[in-house]
Amino acid sequence: MAGRSEKDLQGIELLGNKETKYAFDYTPEILETFDNQHPKRDYFVKLNCPEFTTLCPITNQPDFGTIYISYIPDIKMVESKSLKLYLFSFRNHGDFHEDCVNIIMNDLIELMDPRYIEVRGKFTPRGGISIDPYCNYGKAGTKFEKMAENRLMQHDMYPEKIDNR
Repeated sequence: MAGRSEKDLQGIELLGNKETKYAFDYTPEILETFDNQHPKRDYFVKLNCPEFTTLCPITNQPDFGTIYISYIPDIKMVESKSLKLYLFSFRNHGDFHEDCVNIIMNDLIELMDPRYIEVRGKFTPRGGISIDPYCNYGKAGTKFEKMAENRLMQHDMYPEKIDNR
């Protein structure tokens, strides 16, 4: 049976660890990667976090939302448990929704250097207003650089038309 060797799994320490410690402050260094076993193929990986929370930087009240991450990997991929713990670390982080979405994307670009990535937030309305920020990135010098530009220009900013299920 084909599978990953122990060498392939070196550096993944959180998955299966029964003594996981939860960070209550923004902790990007918790993110872990593993090698993409299909680097010659372009394919999307989609990750959804329906229980994202952060704090309003002014009122310190909690903000709730769903974070949608879609990326085309290159050499590295994000390990999902480390991503879960990383997103959890925003729980006591005070920042605006737009900033959180961009911070998440920037950290994932630095971690993985993906061919393409987009991050979208769908935050629970407060005071009658929902904020749904979207950002994307395509690796410079590749077809994905133009893809990012085109997707951003075509992005439908009306969340009721977005089906992420």
